[in-house]
Amino acid sequence: ELQAVGYAGLTMEAVADRAGTSRAVLYRRWRNRPDLVISAMRRHRPMLSGEVPDTGSLRGDVLTLLRRMSSRLTEVGPEIIYGLIGDYFADVEAFSRIQDQVLQIGTAVMTTVLSRAADRGEARTGIPLRIATLPTDLFRNELFRARTPPPERVLAEIVDDVFLPLVRSLRSSLACTAVEAGAGQPGAGDL
Repeated sequence: ELQAVGYAGLTMEAVADRAGTSRAVLYRRWRNRPDLVISAMRRHRPMLSGEVPDTGSLRGDVLTLLRRMSSRLTEVGPEIIYGLIGDYFADVEAFSRIQDQVLQIGTAVMTTVLSRAADRGEARTGIPLRIATLPTDLFRNELFRARTPPPERVLAEIVDDVFLPLVRSLRSSLACTAVEAGAGQPGAGDL
């Protein structure tokens, strides 16, 4: 029903009719349209579901995660996300609930990615949560700003220009400096 009529046209009555049930049955499980849509999205294509990316590099893991979010958002359609957000802003309790769930999932995924990167020596330990979730936060910011999933160029900027410089370990930073300088090994001036 959501795919057929979009978020703005979706009604609990039409969903009940399509499912061969009554609105009362739907309302026993979902208190409103946003709850029903969120539940359907979680069941079929949640934004941050699936295995935590493990490409062998921090850059690869974060880009994979952002690409997955972009792909799923494209499948769902930004207009559905905007409709949900509008309904949730109008309902303080519901907005708080969904915000907590989204932040918990995003934090767990990024914490795992950063832990693996720290084990490989690519990232430092003890990264504050505000920095850890920066890639997904900037993704959402781009979505709201542009009203479309960010293109690959923007995803690379988020990772390469903003996130990686903030989380790199000293060893990783020195190696990057050496490669960028073309020296192969950091010199005294690089330290």
